[in-house]
Amino acid sequence: MTFYEITFSPTGGTKRAADILSRCLAQQAAEIDLCNRNLDFSEAALTEEDVALIAVPSYGGRVPQTAIGRLRAISGNQARAILVCAYGNRAYDNTLAELMDAADKAGFRPIAAVAALAEHSIARKVAAGRPDAEDEKLLKNMAAQIRQKLASADCSAPQIPGKVPEKPGMQTPGMAPNASDACVKCGLCAEKCPVGAIDPVTMNPDSKKCINCMRCISICPVGAKKLGRVITSLGGVALSVLCANRKECELFL
Repeated sequence: MTFYEITFSPTGGTKRAADILSRCLAQQAAEIDLCNRNLDFSEAALTEEDVALIAVPSYGGRVPQTAIGRLRAISGNQARAILVCAYGNRAYDNTLAELMDAADKAGFRPIAAVAALAEHSIARKVAAGRPDAEDEKLLKNMAAQIRQKLASADCSAPQIPGKVPEKPGMQTPGMAPNASDACVKCGLCAEKCPVGAIDPVTMNPDSKKCINCMRCISICPVGAKKLGRVITSLGGVALSVLCANRKECELFL
């Protein structure tokens, strides 16, 4: 049996939550990075004896379409799966339902699902530092319960909230970060963009390709990638109101 950690985590918060769970579920994990556009995901094939932890962020209550396409290229072959969505303290809406549908269609057998908290990818002050120590304690407890289910003969699917949306998710117009005058043209953002949306010469994005994942902002070594001030200001104010109350991780078995 091989334990796989399959993640789409442009800014790192989803991966942090996934790692906490993975370390409690297996001594080591074979990692599949859904952000790596250079991988051929159709080459990944699991077996019925394998277990996969599949983790994605929630973008506006949905699974990023890029993650869905790459996940569905993997051959699950009835491997049991633990589904994880990470969200920035607003709501995850239909993310887990959409992720379960994608995992089913890829041939996985979901047996558990977790909604975890992570720092908001746009308004970084929202859910800052999460998953924090309290989250880690809770996630470890959840992992113990998941481990018990894995050890049993129970392969039932969890009852999760939300519904599978009828239409594909859409990116938000005007949200593509541009390079400021501080840009040193190191090329890191262009290299690491999950969809290859950044021009390697100008370091500016193609707004039609950009999926608003904010990876370029999070990895820029000189802080040169920026969203427009109006978008940042209005979005931050709105999210601060919507996300005022602390939400906690949830487990579905």
